[in-house]
Amino acid sequence: MAENQPFDTLRLTLMQEVLPVGLALVERVRAGGPAKVVESFTSGVSDPLRELRDEGEPAAKDVRERLDQVSPGLGNPVMPVQVAVEEPSAEAVEVLEEGNSLEQDEQQLHEVLARITQRLRALEAQLELES
Repeated sequence: MAENQPFDTLRLTLMQEVLPVGLALVERVRAGGPAKVVESFTSGVSDPLRELRDEGEPAAKDVRERLDQVSPGLGNPVMPVQVAVEEPSAEAVEVLEEGNSLEQDEQQLHEVLARITQRLRALEAQLELES
């Protein structure tokens, strides 16, 4: 896996950075010729590559999805992730060891479910920001 990492990183960079810019440049050439491409770099925009990347992202996303239909992971490379499991907190161990009444158990269950719901919402918000 380690020997493939530089290749995967290069492919990811090509798919996420170079492809959108290239597609935006091609579309500008189609729309206005080479002058339109030159204009994107001389118009005084602070970051012309960012503008081109944003402009070409919808077309690049379509290309990546089509590549994934040919071979999963080809257009949107699968990146390795690390998963860590936390040990149960002292509070959780304490709850498991104590003999509580039904009402106390229900209250603790509701508190735990509320924390889980809050963390899921935070995770969903993070995923929306990354998309």
